[in-house]
Amino acid sequence: MKKKYENESLINKSIKYPKVRLINDLGKQLGIFSSEEAISIASNQGLDLVVISDKSNPPVCKIIDYGKYKFSQEKRAKEAKKKQHNAAIKEVKMRYKIENHDYKVRLNQALKFLQSGDKVKTTITFRGREVQHINLAIELLNKMAEDLNTISTVQQMPTKDGKNITMILAPSKK
Repeated sequence: MKKKYENESLINKSIKYPKVRLINDLGKQLGIFSSEEAISIASNQGLDLVVISDKSNPPVCKIIDYGKYKFSQEKRAKEAKKKQHNAAIKEVKMRYKIENHDYKVRLNQALKFLQSGDKVKTTITFRGREVQHINLAIELLNKMAEDLNTISTVQQMPTKDGKNITMILAPSKK
């Protein structure tokens, strides 16, 4: 049996299996019946016959109200979607000759991002001949990694990328 959509269940007349394992609306197993027999039992009770698992042999069908079943499935999917958190990469940009106060502002930004579960990409940009001072930029990135080492781990060490040096910090698992 092919379903039109992955989350769509086979119900009533669309069930074409020769034999099905039938479960009533209370969850009690009734036994193995032909599809036509199972559909007539469900319609006599004023309910629908829904395929719960087509992986087993014979497929498992349950007598339930399809509207309520579909609603509970959608509600469950919505709850699962709420609980998942996608870790985004947030970026903090600065120059290698940053003032102390501005550094603390960037540090606090990175701290907020890490506490909310996001990764932080720290970028130091160079202009013109500033590229000669790569060692100062790497020292600054290492200082930031050390200042944030209680709540983060270095995922990517400082790497040169054109006129930038980047480092990625990930929130540590606790």
